[in-house]
Amino acid sequence: MIPNFIKPFLWSYDIDALDILQDKKRIITNVLNFGTSEATNWLFKTYTKEDIKSALTNPLPGEWNNKSMAFWSLIFDITPRKITSRFETIK
Repeated sequence: MIPNFIKPFLWSYDIDALDILQDKKRIITNVLNFGTSEATNWLFKTYTKEDIKSALTNPLPGEWNNKSMAFWSLIFDITPRKITSRFETIK
């Protein structure tokens, strides 16, 4: 179950319809982009480091704030793939 304090970071989604496992990439993306320290603490307890790194390494196209991506990439020591569009990935 997704706690109420996470809802503001997923405001455009029906929280009750989101699945914590199936929608983890969406949840991780939104919390790391917009979340508070309370939200990120919950995220780190809920998902593995590998789950979070995967969401960063293979970002949802057009979903990441550049500053957020740069910050979290440094924290997790990863290099995200560059996405030019939904249909094309640059390696």
